[in-house]
Amino acid sequence: MKLRLLFLSACSWLAVATAGLTVRAAEDPAHNELRTLRSEVVEAITKGDFDNVIRHVHTNVVVTWQNGEVCRGHQGLREFFDRMGKNSFKGYKTAPTPDELTILSGGDHGISFGYTVANYNLLGKDFELKSRWTATLIKENGKWLLSSYHISMNVLDNPLLNAAKGSLAWAAGLAAAGGVVVGLLLGRAKKR
Repeated sequence: MKLRLLFLSACSWLAVATAGLTVRAAEDPAHNELRTLRSEVVEAITKGDFDNVIRHVHTNVVVTWQNGEVCRGHQGLREFFDRMGKNSFKGYKTAPTPDELTILSGGDHGISFGYTVANYNLLGKDFELKSRWTATLIKENGKWLLSSYHISMNVLDNPLLNAAKGSLAWAAGLAAAGGVVVGLLLGRAKKR
């Protein structure tokens, strides 16, 4: 009985002594491979090196952009970059940054998500857009590739919406002033 009590006491002491310690599992080596992929893609995008971007993107990639446009495959991505990316994207203030480590599944699939802040020139004006993104990654033939990417911004609070609201306020003010002038002119003409 004393031996059992001594054993339980020792186990309780050990449990209390180690309660504050956390054992951290070794990080999956895939995370370093994915960090390299992210760095290479961000560098290629920043340099405008589309061919280098494509090296890291699956042939059947699907990308949904902030404007709701969807690109599929290398050709769709190339067309989008030629039409929009070359002229409007002006660089990152904060490159795409994950919120946490990629969620790995089966050793060859991963989901990552995070935020980015990028500079754009749209409609002749410079904008800094804060966006959230989600990426799906697959490992094919020993190499990690981006297989889908979705990026969006807050539709209720963003610089484009604020600019549109400002323009609308100016337009409303000008219309009101124009209405007053027309009203005065019509009133004068009616008096004559």
